[in-house]
Amino acid sequence: MTVATIKLAMGQMLVEGGQIRENVRRATEQVNQAAAQGCHIVVLPECLDAGWTHPSARQLAEPIPGATSDRLCRAAARAGIYVAAGITERVGPRIFNAAVLISPQGEILLTHRKINILDIARDLYAIGDRLGVVATPLGTIGLNICADNFPDWLCLGHALGRMGAQVLLSPSAWAVPADHDPVAQPYGDLWQQSYTALARAHAMPVVGVSNVGRLSEGPWQGRKCIGCSLAVGRAGETLAQAPYGENAESLTVVELELTPR
Repeated sequence: MTVATIKLAMGQMLVEGGQIRENVRRATEQVNQAAAQGCHIVVLPECLDAGWTHPSARQLAEPIPGATSDRLCRAAARAGIYVAAGITERVGPRIFNAAVLISPQGEILLTHRKINILDIARDLYAIGDRLGVVATPLGTIGLNICADNFPDWLCLGHALGRMGAQVLLSPSAWAVPADHDPVAQPYGDLWQQSYTALARAHAMPVVGVSNVGRLSEGPWQGRKCIGCSLAVGRAGETLAQAPYGENAESLTVVELELTPR
């Protein structure tokens, strides 16, 4: 059996609440940098447009396809790279915390709507209504978002593995209290536990990419998103972890082996 290897970039970027134009500009820079390093795919954070739980999403969220996703599609097509990105989605009166997978031709291949919406976010986001994978020349890709991979919600990741996903991509927004001490309490055990369980069960690498920066409004106002983006290999081993910190913007490149299905 032949094992495919892909080169993936974790685009750990600053997201400022409500600043869609500037946030998407930063996302485009990450796309371009990943392509320049020969990556096949770049994964970007959750709600990279308006910011996770930022109330501006009520006014600024766009449909998918729409203005925000169109900018990301153009960036993917110009760079010739797959892009997985979390953005807010407007569907009538509802706002979804969504993610898209975009092809190197700028086509939206897959849209996921986050299912495990935290209680503090349910007044803003509707609960998602879909799970899906898509076959690509790289392999079959599954997509979910952040808390969809909580230890008590692993049924979602297991379902994607059962649906044939060879790799699971998860735009995320990992936030901690402003006074969190990463030396006394190193961040990431929860995700290590979940990602390892999913990877081992399905021989399926799992990649989660968080933003960085302060949460300026919303239920967790004052907390900070701290990166620590994580890639776990198909045997559950940690392949890469991006730096910790509210200012820790980075692009971390990792090679993933995908098990044939």
